[in-house]
Parts: sequence; structure tokens; C-alpha cells
Amino acid sequence: MTTKYPHLRQDFLASIVVFLVAVPLCVGVAVASGVPAELGLVTGIVGGLVTGFLPGSSLQVSGPAAGLTVLVFEAVSEFGVGTLGVIVLMAGLFQLAMGFFKIGRWFRAISVSVVEGMLCGIGLVIIAGQVYAAAGLKAPQTGIGKIAGLPGAFADALGSSAALASLAIGAGTIAVIVLWKRLPKAVRSVPGALAAVVLAALATLALGLPVATVEVEGLFGVVQPPGADAFGELATPAIWGTVVAFTLIASAESLFSAAAVDRLHDGPRTEYDKEMVAQGVGNTVCGLLGALPMTAVIVRSSANVNAGARTKASRVLHGAWLLLFAAALPSALALVPLPALAGILVHAGWKLIPFRQITALWRGHKGEALILVVTAVSIVAVNMFEGVLIGLALSVVKTAWEASHLKTEIVDKGAGPVQVHLTGNATFLRLPKILDSLEALPQDRPVELDLSGLHHLDHACRTALHNWAERHSSAGTEPVRVTTAA
Repeated sequence: MTTKYPHLRQDFLASIVVFLVAVPLCVGVAVASGVPAELGLVTGIVGGLVTGFLPGSSLQVSGPAAGLTVLVFEAVSEFGVGTLGVIVLMAGLFQLAMGFFKIGRWFRAISVSVVEGMLCGIGLVIIAGQVYAAAGLKAPQTGIGKIAGLPGAFADALGSSAALASLAIGAGTIAVIVLWKRLPKAVRSVPGALAAVVLAALATLALGLPVATVEVEGLFGVVQPPGADAFGELATPAIWGTVVAFTLIASAESLFSAAAVDRLHDGPRTEYDKEMVAQGVGNTVCGLLGALPMTAVIVRSSANVNAGARTKASRVLHGAWLLLFAAALPSALALVPLPALAGILVHAGWKLIPFRQITALWRGHKGEALILVVTAVSIVAVNMFEGVLIGLALSVVKTAWEASHLKTEIVDKGAGPVQVHLTGNATFLRLPKILDSLEALPQDRPVELDLSGLHHLDHACRTALHNWAERHSSAGTEPVRVTTAA
């Protein structure tokens, strides 16, 4: 056995660690998304037993992700749980198409500032929303509403013993996760999130706290393939924006996670198009089961690598352990306090905020830092999909502006022709400045326009320069002499 599977022991032990990390996160993401807790486990199982077998990135682990929580909650609120499967299914089919058409590698071209801004905005919305959940209160619908309502929520919590008990469990969960890293290595073999949930459950039971716990429906009770009515929703134009958002954000998060995981190990590198296909297959299966959407998750993936995994066997086995847990011990979920799950997600949301990256960008690339901040604020103020589009648009505009760097030099010796030298890239973005400089030249003097130093001259500039030269020639004493590159 060891000869045929030389890394079986390392992969087996790593799969146990990943399973223990995945359980509270799968359940927490599902509850925060407004769906039954078991659906999070279903997505984790598919991530292990289906996506785990496929080629792409051998060591990254897929499942429900905190980064999609806000978008899934909005989709469930607008279209209902029954339609979620159709949305996830269509997103999976789009991912399959992108993988087959070799589009996966192009996701590496997305500005890192946009991705970091997306994660930052998601993190802020998750934190704000889960504070209400930790206190047992109903959160406002919008991101701005969640943040603006926090002072009032704390005031309401102070007047309720049940809300204070719930907040205490949530705060205690966060404290355990943060402090767990400082304990001896032998203790840290148990993931901090799992330890925090177990301790929260024990404290709730021992003290008889009036704290809400997870509602259990059973694994087979929650798996509901989408019906004809759900597919009928595809005739609604609004649903396609959600499908595109699921596709783009899940794909970007998965492929950026793959790039990060590649930096953690020396094994085979990620094949991006194959990984896109693997994610598409996983989301297609999740959609058919009516489960949550799937992405590669950096928390589970890094835990997998750090635990010594060598092959994809570890992530497949972790899916098997999730299936055994969901089938054999579903009643254990009923003991989990909801504020403990909220605490886990508050901690996860905090880790999504790239404090170091913002500082580093501001020092060296203020434009990129601005894109990051605007993307994050847009997600909080509007919604995730439109916030990401705003960030992408800003990134494109910034790149175009920088690519159109142009220098205009005017040499006027007082006698003879006025010489104008253009160097760099002349694009429509710089056209107003070019024309202002040319139209300010004296009309009664000959002009020599030197374009030989241009690396690029787009059609808009070429046409505008030709029209200006004709106007100046008709008004002046001599025609404009234009020199171009050979």
C-alpha cells in the first residue's frame, strides 16, 4: 500500500485537519447565507468528492466561501432558496464554457487592487451583518444600513439580557480563535474555529443561556433539485445579473486562491483552464442538488498544505469525512449556537480586509490604492456585482490613462517655423491636451509637426491632427509640415 500510495499517511492526516476546519465554516457560511446549515455541508462534500478528483490545482480545497455569503444572501432574499440551485447551475455551466474556451488564464489579468477591494468590501459587509446575528437581532438589508444601524443595535442589545448573552457567546468565539494561535503546538492541532464552536456549545448548555442554535433539517431533507418553476425564473432578466456575478466572483476567487496556494508548496503548478473546468463541474453538481455555490477557499487550502498534504487524495478524503459527519451526526449541529457561527464569520470577514496591502499600495501606488478603496466602498454602498464592475471600470480607465503617456514639446526660436514634437502614445484620452497646445500656436507662422517619436497614434488622434493641420494651413502662410516615423 505504501509503495502504491507513498503519501497516503500525509494525505490522510491532512484530510482530517481540513475536515475539522471545514465543518464550522461550511455551517457558518450556510446560516449566514440564509439557507439550511446542511446545504453548506453538501457544497463541501461536492468540493471534496467531485471537484477534488479533477485536475487543475492539486492541493487547493473547494467548498462554500465567506466571500460569496453576501451575494448568496441577496439572491436568496430576492429569488428564494428554490431558485438558488438554478443560479448556481448556470454559473457552473458558464465556468465550464470558460474553461473549455481557455478563458481561465485571463482571470490572472484582473487587477489585484480590484480583487483586494472586492474582498475588503465583502469583509466589511460580513462583519457588519454578523454583528447583528451575534446579538440575535435582524440586520438591515443594505450594506450602508448595516453599518449605520450598528450604534442602535448595540443600544438595543444593552437593554436585553438575551441579546447580551448572545453577544457574549459571539465575542467569546472570536477571542478563542484569536488566542488559540498562542497556545502550544499540540493544542493547536485542533483548529481554533472548531474549538471555539465546541466551547461555545458547552458554555451555552452548562449555563443554560437563552441563545439560538442551528436548526437541523437532515441532509436528505434539504437536498432539493430545482424544479420547473425555478427554471422558469430564467425568463426574468434580473436573475442573469446574479448568475454573471456568481460566475465572475467565484471564478476570480478560485483562481486567485490557486495562485496563492502555488506559492505555499513546491508541487505541480495550477493549470488554470483545467481548474476552471473543475470548479464548473462542482458548481453544476451543486446547482443540481440545490446547494450553495462553490469556490476554492484559501483558509482550507492553506490548512491542507500546512498539514503536509502531497496529493489530491487529502481533499477527496476530507469530502468523505464531511459526508460521514452529515449522514451520521446531523443532530450535533443542533447544539451549535448561532452567535458562535457569527463570531467565526466576523473573524473571517476581518481577515478579508487587506490592511497591509492598502498601506503598501498607498506608499507606492496611490492610484491602485484608490481603486481598492473605491471598489470596497461601492460594494458596501451599492452591491457586490456593481461594486466590482465599478472597480474594473476604474482599473481600465487608469490603465488606459497611463498607457497614453504623451509629451508635447514646442520649440519656438522667434523666427522660422514653430517646431512641435510629440513623443509617447497619442490616444483619445490625451486628445484635448494635444489640440489645446496646437490651437494656441500663432496662426501666421509655419508649423513643423514631428510625429516620429510616437509609439502609438490611434485613429481619433490621427483624424484630429489631420483636421487641425488643414485648418492651420488654410489660415496660415504655409502648409503644416508633418513628419512621421519611417
